[in-house]
Amino acid sequence: MAKQVHRRSYQNVFVLFAMAFFAIVSVVVMPKAHKGISTWLGLTSTIGMSSAPQFRFNNISGHGGFTGKSVSKRDNDKRDVNLERLEAGLATARELIREATKLNQTSTLEDADYVPHGDIYRNAYAFHRSYLLMESLFKIFVYEEGEPPIFHNGPCKNIYSMEGLFLSFMETDTKFRTLDPEKAHVYFLPFSVVMIIEYLFHPIIRDKAVLQRTVVDYVRVISNKYPFWNRSLGADHVVLSCHDWGPRATWYVRQLYFVAIRVLCNANTSEHFNPKKDASFPEINLKTGEITGLIGGFPPSKRSILAFFAGRMHGRIRPLLFQHWKEKDKDLLVYETLPEKFSYHDMLKKSKYCICPSGHEVASPRIVEAIYAECVPVLISQHYVLPFSDVLDWESFSIQVSVSEISQLKEILMGIPEEKYRRMQERVKQVQRHFVVNNPPKRFDVFHMIIHSIWLRRLNVRIYS
Repeated sequence: MAKQVHRRSYQNVFVLFAMAFFAIVSVVVMPKAHKGISTWLGLTSTIGMSSAPQFRFNNISGHGGFTGKSVSKRDNDKRDVNLERLEAGLATARELIREATKLNQTSTLEDADYVPHGDIYRNAYAFHRSYLLMESLFKIFVYEEGEPPIFHNGPCKNIYSMEGLFLSFMETDTKFRTLDPEKAHVYFLPFSVVMIIEYLFHPIIRDKAVLQRTVVDYVRVISNKYPFWNRSLGADHVVLSCHDWGPRATWYVRQLYFVAIRVLCNANTSEHFNPKKDASFPEINLKTGEITGLIGGFPPSKRSILAFFAGRMHGRIRPLLFQHWKEKDKDLLVYETLPEKFSYHDMLKKSKYCICPSGHEVASPRIVEAIYAECVPVLISQHYVLPFSDVLDWESFSIQVSVSEISQLKEILMGIPEEKYRRMQERVKQVQRHFVVNNPPKRFDVFHMIIHSIWLRRLNVRIYS
């Protein structure tokens, strides 16, 4: 009993400290719920997402804030002018996007590559306006501290490929990256959680403190060397991870967890993912590092399989899927181990619907596999913020099934009229460009959509000198 009282007292103190911390942050950083922009952002486009996720302060490791070294008066004056100039540009962008959201019209903006249109977007005109403003204004500074392979490097193959690819593309980017930190709107911390685990995590001892030491030390270095972290308490700083432990890696620095922009595959609102400041990006399993052979599928008239899934049993949703459907139906094909006579990707390309249940974590590479195969995704998840859902209307090109409806899955899919299915399949083909990996990146592809998600989160913050 004494231990319980002591623990409760400690937690109460921690909550009070956290509240005080946020009071301090709000003086410097003002998250803006800008009228117009906030209604365009698809913050409610989730599966089973809580409308007001609660932060459990007692689950977060406590570490002191980083004060950094002082900056001279002359440096402060220069920095204030630069900051005011940057914020003025963002204010203009906000107003232009706000006006675009009111119109919700077919875009009249010129674009040699692609003009967003159709039902796959929440507001195609506003998205196009925002995208063009991003291209003309947005600048990202990549901290140069840290040595590969932990920093500035990451895996470009397997299920975590997007973490390494984004790091690689950002390092070589000439459009958005700036080498002058005074001109940057956001600051990217280029560490790879996947590489930290691979090189520093002992498979037997399994001491997760390696994450803490690496992340805390890196923030300490950049906060002492540069003035930008302390200026905003991290609100204009970005971390990106596709590892399941990506959210965990940010626990160890409060500002990184509560204030900074976290771009995560594991976008789970039950684990404190906050779509107002955090961005979801897709998990893409590139076994060879290339998408060759993955794009395209049969036309609707030649898709002979109603629905398909093959994958291991883990997590809380897949056991229910297997219980009801594993190798029990000739139209709805569900396998834990795919028979050798079948090709996984051929099965995707022959199926009308591709079942995409969450596994250990909410994200699943099967969503992008379905989109690549031009197969309508059937999403079964909880608390998941879908990638780019502030721009894309997922309901227009996917089916969302709750966990309680798994037993009625075939009935639900059979009940969809053929005409509606064909419209959705066409939209899957249209939305595909936003999930394709190009090397080098091309406009409107997955790299640029991630950048746009970061751009939107930066627009939701105003930093005062």
